[in-house]
Amino acid sequence: MEFLTPIPPHEASSLGMALVMSSATPLVLLSDSLVVQAASGSFCRAFSINCTNIVGRELFELGDGEWNIPQLRSLLKATAAGRAAIEAYEMVLRRPGAKPRTLILNAHVLAHPDSEPLRLVLAITDITESRAAENRVRHAELEKEALLREKEVLLQELHHRVANSLQIIASVLMQRVRSVQSEETREHLRDAHHRVMSIATLQRQLAATATGDVYLRPYLSGLCASIGASMIADPAELTLEVVVDDSFTSADRSVSIGLIVTELVINALKHAFPGGPKNGKITVGFATNPQGWLLFVGDNGVGLPGNFAQAKPGLGTGIVNALATQLSSTVTIANANPGTLVSVTHVDAEPVADLKRV
Repeated sequence: MEFLTPIPPHEASSLGMALVMSSATPLVLLSDSLVVQAASGSFCRAFSINCTNIVGRELFELGDGEWNIPQLRSLLKATAAGRAAIEAYEMVLRRPGAKPRTLILNAHVLAHPDSEPLRLVLAITDITESRAAENRVRHAELEKEALLREKEVLLQELHHRVANSLQIIASVLMQRVRSVQSEETREHLRDAHHRVMSIATLQRQLAATATGDVYLRPYLSGLCASIGASMIADPAELTLEVVVDDSFTSADRSVSIGLIVTELVINALKHAFPGGPKNGKITVGFATNPQGWLLFVGDNGVGLPGNFAQAKPGLGTGIVNALATQLSSTVTIANANPGTLVSVTHVDAEPVADLKRV
C-alpha cells in the first residue's frame, strides 16, 4: 500500500493494517505464504467468519474450507512471487449449507521496503445479485426470442392457410363465371375474382418477408402479372407495364394500394380499348418524393367519355375513393391524350425520415 506522504515503515505497516480492517470493501491482508495478517470487518461479516481467530491462519483454512480452491491458490502464489496480479478474476464460492456466491477478486503486492516482508492485499466484490439479475434479463430475452420465433411460425402458417383459402374462393368464383348466363353477373364475378387474387398476392408477399414490410415493386408486379394472365387475351397487342421505385410499406397500407391498382387496371382493361387493343399499353407507376408519394395508372386508349363529368360513379370508383381516403390521399382523373391517367397523390403533413417508407 502506497501513501502520499512519507511515513516510517513501522507506522506504514500499522496504518495499512488499520485501513484494511476498517475498509467497507471486504479486504484480506496476506503474507507471502498466504497467511492472513489482517482482515476487514466487512470481510468477516460478508462471509460469516470469526474475526477473533482469523490472523495467523492460511486463507484456505477459513470457514468450512470453501476458500481452498486450487486455481485461487495458484493465482495468489503467482501474485506473491511477483509474476502477476489478479485483475477481476471471477469465481464461485461454495459453502456447505449456503447458496453459491459469485465473486470478483483483485489482488496485488503492496509496495514495501526491501527490509520489510512482502504482503499482498486481496479485495473481494460480491456480484451474486447483479449476476442473477443479468441472468434473469438474459433468460427473459431468450424467452422473448423463443416467443417471437413461435409467432413467426404461426404467422407463416396463417399466411399459408389464408392464401389457400383465397385460392379456393377465386376458383369458385371462376367456376360461377362459366356457369351463369347473365353477362352482367359474369362481369361482377370476374371483378370479385380479381379482387380476391390481389389479396392472395399480398399474402404471398407477407409470407416471404420476415419484417412485415411489403416492397411495392415485386408486390405490384406480381399483382399485375396475375391480372394480365387472366384478362389479357393477346399480350402482343396489349402490354401491362409496372414502373415502381424501391418504396416499401406496411401490410395494411399495401392492401389498400393493391386494391386501388386492381380496380384501376381492371377498369382500364374493360373500358380503354372498346374496339380491341392495338399496340395498347397500360402503365402502373409508384414513386416517393420529398413531399409524399404518387400512384398512377395510365393507358393509351380512347380516353374519358364526353359525359364523364355527369356520369354516376360505379362500384370501382367508389372503392378507389374509399381506399384513397384511408391512405389520406386524393384521386384525380384526366385525359392523357391519348388515353386516361388516374393519379392517387399523398402529401405528408411533415417531413419523414425515410423517404422510401410509405
